[in-house]
Amino acid sequence: MGAHDQEQCIFCAIVAGEAEASVVFSDDRVVAFMDIGAVTPGHVLVVPRRHAVGLEDLDEETSTHVWRVGHRIGQAFRQSGLRCEGVNVFLADGAAAFQEIFHFHLHVFPRYKDDGFRIHADWATRDRHLLDEEALYVQRGLAALDLAGRAEPNDPRPREHHEM
Repeated sequence: MGAHDQEQCIFCAIVAGEAEASVVFSDDRVVAFMDIGAVTPGHVLVVPRRHAVGLEDLDEETSTHVWRVGHRIGQAFRQSGLRCEGVNVFLADGAAAFQEIFHFHLHVFPRYKDDGFRIHADWATRDRHLLDEEALYVQRGLAALDLAGRAEPNDPRPREHHEM
């Protein structure tokens, strides 16, 4: 995403204080605010201050902080007085995953019986041989990340051996 696209990003404008938002939490790395297109009352978006389109564009430390803040907000719902019988924490990374605003953001929203939110899919049970084959692909991806990380000697992430 170029600088021009970033200038037109509504989340960047909110982070910069140039667009209205009902902020529930803010620190030096993230801003959490109410979603104008809420699934349920209380729906919060946790957004990194630094523009990043998706998972691949966001450093692990910031991503961890986003999830930590989302976790705390999810816990807060039960103490808030909002109707909350459950909580969803939802990330849409890429258009195929329903991402609509291309600035990384974590959805955190209270749930309750008959709230209208649904995720529909074919929840078919997968054969073990297919799961084992797919696990190998994921392991290869993890190994590729480990190799890429080794190129950066100051990377604080622990290195684990992944069987192939």
